[in-house]
Amino acid sequence: MSKEKLGDLAGRMGKAPKGLGTGMKLLAAAAALGYGVQQAMYTVDGGHRAIIFSRIGGIQDSIYTEGLHFRIPWFQYPIIYDIRSRPRIVSSPTGSKDLQMVQISLRVLHRPNAMMLPRMYQHLGLDYDERLLPSIANEVLKSVVAKFNASQLITQRQQVSLLIRRELTERAKDFNVILDDVAITDLSFGKEYTAAVEAKQVAQQEAQRAQFIVEKAKQERQQKVVQAEGEAQAARMIGEAISENPGYLKLRRIRAAQSIARTISQSQNRVYLNAGSLMLNLGEEDLKASAEGLKKK
Repeated sequence: MSKEKLGDLAGRMGKAPKGLGTGMKLLAAAAALGYGVQQAMYTVDGGHRAIIFSRIGGIQDSIYTEGLHFRIPWFQYPIIYDIRSRPRIVSSPTGSKDLQMVQISLRVLHRPNAMMLPRMYQHLGLDYDERLLPSIANEVLKSVVAKFNASQLITQRQQVSLLIRRELTERAKDFNVILDDVAITDLSFGKEYTAAVEAKQVAQQEAQRAQFIVEKAKQERQQKVVQAEGEAQAARMIGEAISENPGYLKLRRIRAAQSIARTISQSQNRVYLNAGSLMLNLGEEDLKASAEGLKKK
């Protein structure tokens, strides 16, 4: 085969089919368009808000709600805030009015003010809770706790909590942060104060116990006095009854005989008693003599 034929064959194989270059260009243009459209769209989820940062004008004043939104790729990008309430625990050691160290912890439900997000981003950024809440919480806790004694922090805990909540809420408003709830979750004192409180409680319990013993002794004494007065009155009434009616003594002896007979009847042994043992000798001369003597008296 000649050199001319070989050159002609190589030229034909190196040439691309007609229309292939145009198709590749269209495919590349479609891919670029799809990527641009994708980069131009962004979604704001429920419970979130978005603001736009522009490379030309900086933070924009517009606030975007939930849904699909558009932006200019590369020139603009969204900054998304979570505006739902989130809890945070803040702890602070502080001193009370009587110079006792108190370890107090707060649970704070916070969220950003959705209408002030551009200004909030400029001053605090996305991590506003890390920058803001510990500092203002410590400030408010120290100012409020210093108004109460250690014992008042326990007995007036609800009042202390309301005061902390009011002052902390007002302080957070200066930074466009909304506090939905503030509650005291832990309140503890130093070891020395805890030991002093326990000793005081033990002393109070001992004093109450001693007071109870004294009151019990008084009640027992009063009971004995009343019992003695009752027995004296009963003896006087019995004496009056015997003196007025000698037959009362016979009636008492009959009842005594019934009680003796009832007790012996329940015994398994057989016992024989005469009238004297059963106190039924009601006709004896000594009984009549004693009755006559009581009547004369």
